Amino acid sequence: MDSTRRKLLTGAAATAAAAAASRAFAQQPIRQGGAARPFYEKGSVRIYYEEAGSGFPLLLIAGGGLNATISFFTGSAPFNAIDEFKNEYRCIAMDLRNAQGGQSSGPLEVDRPWDAYADDQLGLMDHLGIKEFMVMGFCIGGPFIWNLLRRAPTRIVAAVLAQPSGFRPEAPDLFYQTNMTGWGPALVARRPDITMAMVDKFLTRMYRSNPDFVFTVTRDFVRSCQTPILVLPDDIPAHPYAVAMESAMLAPRAEVSVFPWKEPKERIPLAVRQIRSFLRAHRPAAKG
Repeated sequence: MDSTRRKLLTGAAATAAAAAASRAFAQQPIRQGGAARPFYEKGSVRIYYEEAGSGFPLLLIAGGGLNATISFFTGSAPFNAIDEFKNEYRCIAMDLRNAQGGQSSGPLEVDRPWDAYADDQLGLMDHLGIKEFMVMGFCIGGPFIWNLLRRAPTRIVAAVLAQPSGFRPEAPDLFYQTNMTGWGPALVARRPDITMAMVDKFLTRMYRSNPDFVFTVTRDFVRSCQTPILVLPDDIPAHPYAVAMESAMLAPRAEVSVFPWKEPKERIPLAVRQIRSFLRAHRPAAKG
């Protein structure tokens, strides 16, 4: 083989290898600081998520309202659910779509806000090849979980609702006003395609069109829900004790933690032990 032909073949092989490497790299999670940063994408929706541990899947929904991100678990959470349960479960957490400080983004679906978030949660499970899973949610995770139970009752094996949010008659506009000032303006500032008028419609549909109970389902639905539920009540304006307890009383397979369980802080490990026992009791047996 003469030198000219050898150079041409070598160059073609190098070009093909570079193209293949480029395609492979494009399919890999984005990396920053050496850590993989995976995204689930569907159309114009892009959801950042993280996984830790192995075992039966456990979806962890962060608190923090519409600004809920994975950083909740290492910041303002009563306990770090990822660290607590990654030794037994495949823990999956995600940034909420369009949360300030998060990496998830997507359109503002003004006509179906709760279902848009459920699409993201169930879509991520589909993306990961997960059919059945357990779920634990904090704060806004309460309404999210009830909506997931409505949308996909056969997929959720058990659910833990920690300090769930709900409707408080003496503060009927709490969530609308909080998000009109603490979420909407920051979103509009970074997204020229979204206006405050759209934010108003989105929040009105989310919190004003059905201002009752847990926002996403009716009491009749909760009465009929056969999924095992563990409720850890709170008692602040955004997390009404009465709603948490009513949902626990209505759900036929519900359990309730001690209350208060966050204060004094020495009680938190007791609550975590109860969660662990609850999840173990309802975790499907491994198939041999």
